[in-house]
Amino acid sequence: MIKVAFFDTKDYDKASFLPYEKTAGLEFKFYETKLTEDTVDLARGSDAVCVFVNDTVNAAVIDKLVAMGVKVVALRCAGYNNVDIKYAMKKIHVFRVPAYSPYAVAEHAMALLLTSVRRIHKAYIRTRDFNFSLSGMTGFDLHGKTVGVVGTGKIGRVFIDICRGFGMKVVAYDLYPAADSGIDYVSLDELFKVSDVISLHCPLSDETWHMIDYPAIEKMKDGVVILNTSRGALINAEALLEGIKSKKIGAACLDVYEEEANIFFEDRSGHILRDDLLSRLISMPNVIVTSHQAFLTEEALANIAATTVENITCFYHNNGNCDNELCYRCGSAQICEKTHLNNNRVQ
Repeated sequence: MIKVAFFDTKDYDKASFLPYEKTAGLEFKFYETKLTEDTVDLARGSDAVCVFVNDTVNAAVIDKLVAMGVKVVALRCAGYNNVDIKYAMKKIHVFRVPAYSPYAVAEHAMALLLTSVRRIHKAYIRTRDFNFSLSGMTGFDLHGKTVGVVGTGKIGRVFIDICRGFGMKVVAYDLYPAADSGIDYVSLDELFKVSDVISLHCPLSDETWHMIDYPAIEKMKDGVVILNTSRGALINAEALLEGIKSKKIGAACLDVYEEEANIFFEDRSGHILRDDLLSRLISMPNVIVTSHQAFLTEEALANIAATTVENITCFYHNNGNCDNELCYRCGSAQICEKTHLNNNRVQ
């Protein structure tokens, strides 16, 4: 029986994973607390830990996991910026879910955009009070506007298809452009300059940290709409707030936030929010914040559970080989290629 300790667990996690206990030969322990240096001891006696985006898997946590005999860190997400991949190499195996549902995230990004530019959230609040005035509700057509998509992986390309369906002109930036994709790639500076809407769909790395900052915002069109359904730290939140206050940024739609770890996924309605920056952003009439829910569809949850279970069982029943293992190689973290697996095996 393979024992797995789940951290930062919600009811929807339990509902999607529990059916696999009997069918996959796994034993689950669910913890609501996040994985940190202070909580890592909860994993004692486990063969694997299953973590989410705001759990901490740094060097200290990795050392403790290894000392307790834990061999696998199974991410139930695609991003892995919260894991020290370089330190983990040859110490512990790290797996992720590379593509649980690109449609879920891309569709949420478009939902945010439509809600913002057509003032749907304001209309909902007004009509609940029987206020049917249209004052201040004027939006703009998406048709004919230019959308700049940063990151053209699976999610980015699905979002591009959706935007094309609305008749939008698409330009894109990616360090590794998709060959023969028909996508109009431009430099990042050019994307900032020409885009009416900018949507971020790239991973967080040293290269992309605060890619939207004061200088970047200065290069953008007046009234630009910024969407972020990827990782909060892609945007310097202070620069974003200043851009909104100066009316350089026309609207911001955020499903993620740089300092979300101790805020998102929890009910904070009965507490004073101590993050003044987030409080000020939420208070802006042209800012929409959702709490990292872009992934949250029935299809995505089912795919996350299936792939995560497959990653764990594949490791224990297939001589440690799994296509979704992460390694640190040539200066960057990436999916292990089969030809490199032996070089990255835990000794």
